[in-house]
This record gives sequence, C-alpha cells and structure tokens, in this order.
Amino acid sequence: MNNKNIKSVKEKLLNKDFMPMPGIFDMISAKVADQFNFDCLYMTGYGAVSSLLGLPDAGLATYTDMVGRVRQITTITNTPLIADADTGYGGLLNVEHTVHGYEDAGAIGLQLEDQEFPKKCGHVDAKRPIISLEDAVNKIKVAVASRSSDDFLIVARTDAYSDYGFKEAMNRAAAYDKAGADLLFIEGPESINEMREITRSFDKPILVNMADGGRTPILSADDLKDIGFAAAIFPATGFLAAGEALRLSYQHIYKNGSSKNLSVPMHDFKKFSDLMGFDHVADFEKKWSKN
Repeated sequence: MNNKNIKSVKEKLLNKDFMPMPGIFDMISAKVADQFNFDCLYMTGYGAVSSLLGLPDAGLATYTDMVGRVRQITTITNTPLIADADTGYGGLLNVEHTVHGYEDAGAIGLQLEDQEFPKKCGHVDAKRPIISLEDAVNKIKVAVASRSSDDFLIVARTDAYSDYGFKEAMNRAAAYDKAGADLLFIEGPESINEMREITRSFDKPILVNMADGGRTPILSADDLKDIGFAAAIFPATGFLAAGEALRLSYQHIYKNGSSKNLSVPMHDFKKFSDLMGFDHVADFEKKWSKN
C-alpha cells in the first residue's frame, strides 16, 4: 500500500476536520486534481465505469476493471485516494480479495455498499435491493479484518433510505459502526434536518455525497462543517463539467467546421502538455540524445 500521507488523512477525518474530496474518473481528471492541495481524492464508480467502458454504473465493471483503474490513478498522482469498491464484487471472499487488491494498488481506503450484487448507481431509480443486515455487517467485518494496515480506511455506505426509509438507513449505519467501519455514509438524505440527525447520531466520522443532480441538497462548505460532516465527496462534478464542455466544443465544430471562435474555456496547451509530462520528455531528450 502506498501510504501517501494516509495517517494525516485518517487523523483529520477522526478529528472531523472537514475534508472535500473531488471525484476523479480518468487519468486526465486525476492529473488535474492532483495539482491542488486536496487532502484526499475520491475515485467515483459512476465516472470510472463511464470513462473506462462507456457503460452505465450498473454492475458491468469487474473487480479487475476497477482495481486496474485504482492502480493507474495512484501511479500518476501524489494525493491519497479513496476508491469506490461497489459491493466488494461478490460475497465475503470477494470482499477480502478486493481489500487486498485495493491496498496493493495504492488506495488508502475503499467504499463498500449494501446493495445486492450487481449494484447500480445510488442516485438512479433502477437500484438493486439491499442485502440482509447480517450479510452487510459481515462484509464490513471481513473488510476490517482483511486490511494489512489499520490505517486503511473502510467506508461503509448504506443505500437503505430510498426503499426502506430513513430509520432503516440509520439502523444500518449503527450496525456498520459497531462492525468497525472507519467512516459511515448514508446515501441520499433529502433534507438538511435529516443530514443534521445523521451527524448528531454517531461519534464516528460521517461522509456525505454531494452528487450534483442527485437527491441530497448541495450545500456550501461552511454549512457542511456546521452540520458536522467530516468529509464530502463530489463524484459527479468533474465528469458532468467535462461532458458539457466536450458537448459544446464538438457541437461548435459540427456547426462551424472549425474550432475558431469557440467560447468554451480551454486549458493552455503548453501548460496541459507539461501536466501530462512533456516537459520531462524534452528534458530527457536533451540529456540523453546523441549530438
């Protein structure tokens, strides 16, 4: 496991020092986000599946697909990474294998959820039912027992709210807390009052999903701190912004036959090339090329 300041991330979360985590989904988004002084990045399952396979986040990506994406991202970035691991890609033995794989790939933590396998994105209508509480608790227990370092973070997410109500979601979060999860994540609260009740009910750090276009209100950092969240993930912001920029750019080219007078903001080409590593290529060639 690549430690990449894992202890400082865990300490901040335990202290409930509010931590925003941008959602990254491919190598360009990872490189761009890594320029900033974020404490931690979050690999979004929706974005990773869409950018890798061009398919919906509906259980179609395999463990191999996702752990490979984790390894690619951690290889090119310096910022710690927590990554979506869906349901653990199967039963209890799969969860053990997933924890080992994500640790070895360089993540500092993973997120497990309690949907049936194969899962679907938590903010769409066609979600899978949730598994039994006993099975879900055992997955968290196995994940905690399987990590090689106690610093590796286990984020326990419940998708119970939309089909079974707020009370059941809270009961499940309490059970996952008792099972040893490091962070609790109740998906889909629909009001600030519910968000406050979540943070008031647990001593453990709580993560909130700021999914643009989803069910949970998008709040300011000050409001999220005031409510008591330890961290917020922004899984969709990057790929929604990138998708719209691409749509407008390609539409302009389609209509005009050229990129001239394109109104979409663009990254400076030289700076982008340096970000991708071409400055190193130039220095390398200068040093090693034959005269």
